[in-house]
Amino acid sequence: MSDAQRTETVPPAEPRSSATTKPRAERRGLRILLWILIPIVALVVVFFVADALVRSYAEGRVASEIEKNLPDNVDGDVSVHIGGVSVIQQYLSGSFDRVELDAAKLTVQNVPISASIVATGVPADFTKAVSTIHGTLGISQTALNELVKVPGVTGDLTLGRGTVGYNGTADLLGLPIGYQLKVRPEAAGKTVLLQPVDATVTTGAGNLDLSTLVNALVDRGPLPVCVAQYLPKGVGVNRIAVTPGHATVELDAADMVLDEATLRSKGSC
Repeated sequence: MSDAQRTETVPPAEPRSSATTKPRAERRGLRILLWILIPIVALVVVFFVADALVRSYAEGRVASEIEKNLPDNVDGDVSVHIGGVSVIQQYLSGSFDRVELDAAKLTVQNVPISASIVATGVPADFTKAVSTIHGTLGISQTALNELVKVPGVTGDLTLGRGTVGYNGTADLLGLPIGYQLKVRPEAAGKTVLLQPVDATVTTGAGNLDLSTLVNALVDRGPLPVCVAQYLPKGVGVNRIAVTPGHATVELDAADMVLDEATLRSKGSC
């Protein structure tokens, strides 16, 4: 056999087409992207899990501190919710943006009321002042009469639609005349102003014309009632809403330290 017959010609390799190399490049790029994204996603998940644990711990600690520092005549459980995206970031910054407190079954001198508080700029250090505090108290007619005494009022307060009714006695020509006065409560910081809106005579006086007495009762100025004595020093009333048998009172305070001394203090008028 000749050398020419033993020699085989090997065909040249076909070049790879761009259609073949493109999917491989895309798969390689996808793997690189996954290598980058998976650790980042894992870190984000770990962060939010840790943040949730810290949030739960912080909420429990705040609730415990508040309950521990309540006045002796106040009792009840307080639930706490810390707002904002990251509790860890807020803690590291030194304050929490928004903290919500809720006590749906609070008692004051064994009288049931409901309370909720929204505080902003709450420092992580409880010895420092909270920027703003807005509170809402809900109280029934029965509870109100057990807690609040209005000077010169005989009998119980009656909560109606936007008004408070109470009984009183006035002298007319030497005769005691009983009346029921309806007043509209107006918030005035340390006091609540009871502005008369209607009066009704409840005990007769023969043929005497009592219209003058009724007009005098309605036209007289508001009766101020000091409410600061029932609240921690620095807390004021800014709104009152009255419905039949129930009243809602909104309170405000600023730059207030939520420590034992402040919560146990009482304001004055």
